[in-house]
Amino acid sequence: MPAFEEFTHGTVTVRSKLLNRDLEIACKKKGDGEGLLLLHGYPQTSHIWHKIANRLAEKYTVVATDLRGYGKSSKPRGSDKHEEYSKREMASDQVQVMKHFGFDNFSVIGHDRGGRVAHRLALDHPDQVTRLMLLDIAPTLYMYDHTDMAFAKAYWHWFFLIQPTPGPENMILAGPEQFWATAAARASHQGVKWSEEDVEEYKTSSFRPETVHANCEDYRAAATIDLEHDRADQSAGRKLTVPKLRIIWGSKGVIERYDDVLAIWRGYCEEGKVDVSGKGLDCGHYIAEEQPEGLMKEIYDFMS
Repeated sequence: MPAFEEFTHGTVTVRSKLLNRDLEIACKKKGDGEGLLLLHGYPQTSHIWHKIANRLAEKYTVVATDLRGYGKSSKPRGSDKHEEYSKREMASDQVQVMKHFGFDNFSVIGHDRGGRVAHRLALDHPDQVTRLMLLDIAPTLYMYDHTDMAFAKAYWHWFFLIQPTPGPENMILAGPEQFWATAAARASHQGVKWSEEDVEEYKTSSFRPETVHANCEDYRAAATIDLEHDRADQSAGRKLTVPKLRIIWGSKGVIERYDDVLAIWRGYCEEGKVDVSGKGLDCGHYIAEEQPEGLMKEIYDFMS
C-alpha cells in the first residue's frame, strides 16, 4: 500500500497569542475512530510515519502534522528569547489542530522533538490527552542536567544548533550535504534504511534557509525558555497526570544508556495517577522506520 494512501493533505490555521497572528500547520488526516496525533522529530517531517500510518488509520482518526518550523508548516522568525519555538507554543498549535478536526481529547505519539512537544502538550493541556507515547527521549530537563562527555559526543548537534544565530545556520547552508552525512553517521542512526524518496523528502525540507533557522530556534528554545518552563513546573510540583504513558526507545541508541528510563519518567509523573510502561526495541533512533512492526504491536497494545 502506498504511503498515506487516501489521506487528506492540507493545512490548518492556528492562532499564536505570542505572535498575535495566524500560522499554518501542515497535516495529513485519515480515519473515523478516536483521535490519534502523530508528531515527528528532527530533521524530519510527518513523512516518518509512512510505514504505519495507513494501518493506524484503519482503527483511529490519524492526524500527522509537520511541527511549527518544519516541513510545510509556518516558520516564524525567532527572537532573542526563542519563545516562538518554545514547546509550549508548539504544543498549542497541535491542540488547535485537533480541535479543528473535532477532538477535544485525543492520544498522542511523539518521536524525538515531537516527543518533547507532546510532553509539554500533556503538561499544559492535561484534559486533552488521554494517552501519551514518547519515542526515544528522556525529559529535556533531565538530559541537560545529566549531561556528561558521552552524552555531549552522542548528541553534539544539541550544542551546535543552540549557538547564536546566524552561526549554525550559515555553516549548515554552506555545506548541507556534509552536515547531513555527519549527522547520519552517528552510531544510533545506522539502522535506518531510507529510500531515495525518504531522503529527498527530508533533505528538501531541511535545507531551506527558513527551515534551518527554525530548526535551530527549536533547539535554542529547548536550552533556554523550555528549561525555564520545566524548572517552573518542578518548583511548583507540577507533573504529568495523563492516565497512560508509554516510553519506547531504541536499544541501540543513546536513551538505552540511562540506568532506568522508566524510573526517570515516573519521576516526572504524579504518583499514583499515571500508568507508566515501556521497553526498548531492537533498533536505533528512528523507531517508526526501523521497527514498524514492533512499534505497531506496542501502539495497538497501548491503545487497547
